[in-house]
Amino acid sequence: MRLLVMASGNGTDFQSIIDGIKSGYINAEIAALISDKEGAYALKRAADNNIPSICIPKKKLKGSFYKELTKAVDEINPDGIVLAGFITILNEEIVNKYQNKIINIHPSLIPSFCGKGYYGINVHKAVIEYGVKYTGCTVHFVDAGADTGPIILQEVVKVEDNDTPETVADKVLKLEHRLLPYAVKLFAEGRLKVEGRKVIII
Repeated sequence: MRLLVMASGNGTDFQSIIDGIKSGYINAEIAALISDKEGAYALKRAADNNIPSICIPKKKLKGSFYKELTKAVDEINPDGIVLAGFITILNEEIVNKYQNKIINIHPSLIPSFCGKGYYGINVHKAVIEYGVKYTGCTVHFVDAGADTGPIILQEVVKVEDNDTPETVADKVLKLEHRLLPYAVKLFAEGRLKVEGRKVIII
């Protein structure tokens, strides 16, 4: 299975997929990385692992960004797409073409603390401010909404009284590095069946 990974930042989730493939845990190959941010460390991770990469800078391209993104995805023509810390919401053309073939990782227990504006440290600040006792991460298929697609996997971590947004972020990131490769493994093995809003592992 040929995967396209998209990442906007440091790329630690991207690295977890690279490591999973190298170890034989995930039966797939990464065809390319796309980043929407110039200088993203994920691009260096791609270069270090001989993975082709494309930078499509959203800030510079503005109005033509989605046209260029769609063109790049079409040229790569992957079997599946993994959003590994990709901040941009995908356009409907890509989402519709790759229905139930795009996986995203989100650093909260959806449907809490998700949707527009909930990304990065913003999520964990909201978790602390609200006073929830548990948080975690969610892997889900992508649909036309923001963090609204069918949920594949979730994992939970306790929020302690002395936690800060930064300590919660560290806890959740450790979960992500385990959960995302597992979801990609299941996807690559054809073991995810979508029935309405439910994803059944077969």
